[in-house]
Amino acid sequence: MTDPRHRALPAVVGLLAAVAVWWLITDVLLASWPLIPQFSPVRTWQGLVELARDGRLLTDASISVFRLASGLAIAGTVGVLVGALVGLVPWIDAATRPVLLFLRMVSPLSWAPVAIALIGIGDVPVIALVAATAVWPVLMATVEGVGRVDAGHLEVARTLGASRRETVRSVVVPSVQPFVLSGLRAAIGIAWVVLVPAEMLGVTSGLGYEILNSKDQLAYHHVTALIVVIGTIGFAVDLVARRALRSRRERDEERRSVTRPTHDPLEALV
Repeated sequence: MTDPRHRALPAVVGLLAAVAVWWLITDVLLASWPLIPQFSPVRTWQGLVELARDGRLLTDASISVFRLASGLAIAGTVGVLVGALVGLVPWIDAATRPVLLFLRMVSPLSWAPVAIALIGIGDVPVIALVAATAVWPVLMATVEGVGRVDAGHLEVARTLGASRRETVRSVVVPSVQPFVLSGLRAAIGIAWVVLVPAEMLGVTSGLGYEILNSKDQLAYHHVTALIVVIGTIGFAVDLVARRALRSRRERDEERRSVTRPTHDPLEALV
C-alpha cells in the first residue's frame, strides 16, 4: 500500500513550482513593468495578512460560503424533484425538453439584471443566480438516473408485491442516487465559479464585492490575495464534496482499494 505522503509529494512539488514561476514572472522577468510587482507572491502574502487582520477576509468568506450553500440547497431540491418528474413521465419529458434545453444554454449571469429588477439587491438575487446555475447538473443527472433504472428490477419488485412507494424506495432511489450525487458534485464547482462575479452586482459584501472594492482602492495586492483565497476555498469545497457525496459503491470500492494488499515487491519497499 502506497504511503499517503508519497502520493501527496507530486502535488506539493507542483504547487511549489507554480509559486516559483509566479515569483519569476512578477519579481524578475516583468519587475520593471508598471503594477506587475504589486501582484507578486510577497505582496500577495502581505495583502492576505492585511485583510485577515481587519477581519474582512473571514467575514466576506463566510458570507460567500453561506450564499453558495443556500443556492445549492435550492438547486438540489428543485433539480431532484423536477428531474424525477421529467424522467418518470414521458409526456412531460417530451413537452419540457425544448424549454429546459433553452434555459440550460442561457448564461446564469445574463439573468442578473432581471433578478435585481424583480428581487432587489442583497443576498437573495445572488442566491437565486447560484441556484439557477447549479440546478442544471442536478436536474439532468436525475433525469439520466431515472432513465437508467433497470426495468428487470422494477418487474421483480412488482412480482414480489411491492407497492409503488416500496418500489421507489428500494429500487428507484438506490439506482438514481449515484447520478444525483455526481450531479451535485458538478453543481458545486460551477456554482462557486459563478458566485464570485454574481457578488460584483448589487451587493456590498462577499469575496466578489471585495475584489471590486480593492480594485477601486488600487490595492492590487489585495486583489491577488482574494483570488488566492477564492481558489483555496473552491479547492477545499470541491475536496469535501468529493468525499461527502460518494455513493455506497464508491465508498466500498475505496475501502477495498485501501485494504487490498500490494503484490508489487517494489511498491512494498516504498
